[in-house]
Amino acid sequence: MAQTQPAALAQPPGVASVASAMATPLTLAEVLDLAHRTNPTLVSAARHLDAVRAEEITAGLRQNPNLGISSQLVTEPADANNPYFYSAGLSRLFERGNKRDIRLDSARSTTQLTSLENDDARRQTDLAIRQAFSRMLFAEEQLGISRDNLEGYRKTVDLMKVRLDAGDMDQTDFDRVELQLAGFESDMDNAELALRQGSIALQTLIGIATPTDNFAIRGTLDPPQVVQTVDQLRSAALASRPDLKAAQAQVDVNQAAVRLAIANGTADPTLEGDYERSGDVNSFGASINIPLRLFDRNQGEKQRSSYELESSRLALTAAQNQVISDVDSAWAGYTTAQAQSERYRTKYLAEAAHVRDNLEFSYRNGNATLLDYLSALSDYRQVNLASLNARLNLLLALEQLSYVTNTEIIP
Repeated sequence: MAQTQPAALAQPPGVASVASAMATPLTLAEVLDLAHRTNPTLVSAARHLDAVRAEEITAGLRQNPNLGISSQLVTEPADANNPYFYSAGLSRLFERGNKRDIRLDSARSTTQLTSLENDDARRQTDLAIRQAFSRMLFAEEQLGISRDNLEGYRKTVDLMKVRLDAGDMDQTDFDRVELQLAGFESDMDNAELALRQGSIALQTLIGIATPTDNFAIRGTLDPPQVVQTVDQLRSAALASRPDLKAAQAQVDVNQAAVRLAIANGTADPTLEGDYERSGDVNSFGASINIPLRLFDRNQGEKQRSSYELESSRLALTAAQNQVISDVDSAWAGYTTAQAQSERYRTKYLAEAAHVRDNLEFSYRNGNATLLDYLSALSDYRQVNLASLNARLNLLLALEQLSYVTNTEIIP
């Protein structure tokens, strides 16, 4: 018995053009545009939206008529005492309470809700892409700094070796100098690993199934200044956040559900017309059937939908409060990160370099101890990396601020 082969995995549109798009280093805008076309999660959400929109067609359909044809007591031969008997009937249920229009309103509200949920999913994906992009830029700069530090310190070790060979320093002091190479080499290895992992993470978010080593980006870790006030950012968030709009759309969906529950409590009559032929005699008739809704008037659905509506209204209030909280929290994170980055940029980084250079000169001229010099080198490494981390944290804080306000603070 032949075995069924697994179906090929569906590929999002645009995957074939990814390789050509990566021929040159990509900017953040290019990465986002590519991800919007090839990220499987976003493409899947778009197809789901199409499926939800198709439900509007179903909601707008009218009731089909029913045709019934029958014959009875057909015997051969037919005569006056035993005539042929045929009948045909056409019936149709007519909806009352404006049910069709309400179903359409409900379906359209659901489509709008799904569309806004998709917008929010894209907003979350964009944040993940922006952060992965920034971390890859950080890893590239970290790798450059680690490489420069390692190369510079190797020159120091070479100079110390000359002094050791000349008898100007003992073996123990030289070994202490050389041991510092381990820290610089570890920084280099960690930076290379961070860059590789950052590249893989970003390519995965784009939708690349098998990340490659030739993926490159271009950008800067120097973020722009925020010109908006926190009040302006709060207003922007309340006006444009898709999750808040989705909460309002959920209220609209539940309002339509309440109207539909009320409409479904009305009785729908069925009109029927009949034709009969018995021998040479033709007969016509008509009837109307109206269900008597004495017990089931859709009471349970009416009550359930009203509670759901109240719940969604409270959820909308909670979402509005959460938006304000998100903006305030992100603003606090931004101001703190900005202050830290500014301190390193304007003070500590230059001071660490100055101390390192002075102690290196003093040590070479016999005016400082080896311990002082090695301590200054260690401090410079830590301050340099801390400064780079502060720049990354500032950029991430700005991206978070853009995310919670749904604005393009970082274009």
